[in-house]
Amino acid sequence: MKHDYLIHSVDELRGLAIEFLESVPANSIVCMDAEMGMGKTTFIQYVLLAMGIEDVKGSPTYSIVNEYVSPIYGKVYHLDLYRTETEEELYDIGIEEILYSDHFVFIEWASRAAALLPDEVIDLSITLEEDGVRRFSWEVRD
Repeated sequence: MKHDYLIHSVDELRGLAIEFLESVPANSIVCMDAEMGMGKTTFIQYVLLAMGIEDVKGSPTYSIVNEYVSPIYGKVYHLDLYRTETEEELYDIGIEEILYSDHFVFIEWASRAAALLPDEVIDLSITLEEDGVRRFSWEVRD
């Protein structure tokens, strides 16, 4: 099923995060590729809050991986692959263990790990409309 939402302000992200969690299978791998500044990290932070995680950090731009524990969903990973350049770097951070851990995984700049991703992922796109509104879209296979 295709999900497509127009978001006019950051205030709408809380509701969208809840809608997102209700629409995807538990322990999904969520792949995000969007331009810099489009709201990838902000959206993930709202999803983490909706998961009951209270100590939400910013983007793991330099550490590459943030690990959380949700009282509802268990372990959750947030990866930011922007600064990675090689598959070797991805292996060094333990990407295989993370991807096949059966936990929720959110990946910013997921295209940098395209060759390593399993077939069943949720591709979430964020695009900017002409009027400055952001379009969030994802598809869940039935």
